[in-house]
Amino acid sequence: MRNPLSKKIVEIEPSGIRKFFDVVSEMPDAISLGVGEPDFDTPWRIREEGIYSLERGRTFYTSNAGLKDLKIEISKYLKRKIDVAYDPDKEIIVTVGGSEGIDIAFRAMLDPGDEVLIPQPSYVSYLPCAVLADGKPVPIPLQEKNEFRLTRDELEAAITPRTKILVLPFPNNPTGAVMTKEDLEPIAEVVKEHDIFVLSDEIYSELTYKDNHVSIASLPGMKERTLVINGFSKSFAMTGWRLGYVCAPGEIAKQMLKIHQYAILCAPTNSQYAAIEGLRHCDDEVQEMRTAYNQRRRFLMHEFKRMQLDCFEPFGAFYVFPNIQEFGMSSEEFATRLLEEEKVAVVPGSAFGESGEGFIRVSYAYSLEDLKEAIGRLGRFIDRMRNR
Repeated sequence: MRNPLSKKIVEIEPSGIRKFFDVVSEMPDAISLGVGEPDFDTPWRIREEGIYSLERGRTFYTSNAGLKDLKIEISKYLKRKIDVAYDPDKEIIVTVGGSEGIDIAFRAMLDPGDEVLIPQPSYVSYLPCAVLADGKPVPIPLQEKNEFRLTRDELEAAITPRTKILVLPFPNNPTGAVMTKEDLEPIAEVVKEHDIFVLSDEIYSELTYKDNHVSIASLPGMKERTLVINGFSKSFAMTGWRLGYVCAPGEIAKQMLKIHQYAILCAPTNSQYAAIEGLRHCDDEVQEMRTAYNQRRRFLMHEFKRMQLDCFEPFGAFYVFPNIQEFGMSSEEFATRLLEEEKVAVVPGSAFGESGEGFIRVSYAYSLEDLKEAIGRLGRFIDRMRNR
């Protein structure tokens, strides 16, 4: 029988995040610190608007690019948050989560062999999405000594004549690293010098705990060569609503919209109405969630220091990325044994690229009660490993 499968898709590895999530879901008394999903309910005003839109029979297709009112609110929100103005009619597409924005951006921009620079450790979708778009992913290994921030020298060393897109994944999943304006300015200079484009994934932009988030699109000469990916899953606790957006130069957005039209048609209608309410009225709820995450972040850093587990202090997203190299195990083995022996699920750093080896990702998108119990179990495990 003829092989029915594409060689390209067969060679792509399944997500290393889901592997541990699937195991822990069937393990009694296990605590998962592995999934990047807020433990908060979607704010009530958002849920109420979603319910109301269904009651009013708003269940039809919207325009392909999204509801006009939602795009206007996104434009206002981004002007307020990152001081960049986007035309709601030509530069904003409402997508099915931020992940769709990544996919259609690559498919609209890449020709076979075009190179995509991907700083790692980073979100697992960038590399396979680049491959599926016939691009060539080029990982840039980030260093713990630099707090996993991309440096000018690292970027310049990775650029070739085939380089077309730089992925800029900050605040970062899995490390929690952020990049300040001072960090971004030399990156922007290199990008302009080599005439490449930036895919700036800012899905965690509301979750920063030291300074306000800065988008590279706000720097001089960068809006016209930057695509900003964002959405509602993390900041507004709307993971299951599947709603994101991408802001791009008009000529790029026009081509991305073609792919969106044929593959998706439009994002969920009631989710779009709900998101309008969130952008207009839920800043306080977002602040409350951010405050709670920061409390959990400080708790974990305190506990890691107490148990002498090496971990740089992250100031973004809701992850910490402790170093487990002292135990002489791969991150996969460490995570597997922790799950088997103490019923605590974390994600091996290697799931986020080779430079994540020797680390584990711990999510603090969980209650303090769960975190305290999980850290107690982790402490017992570490004590055994040190005393073996």
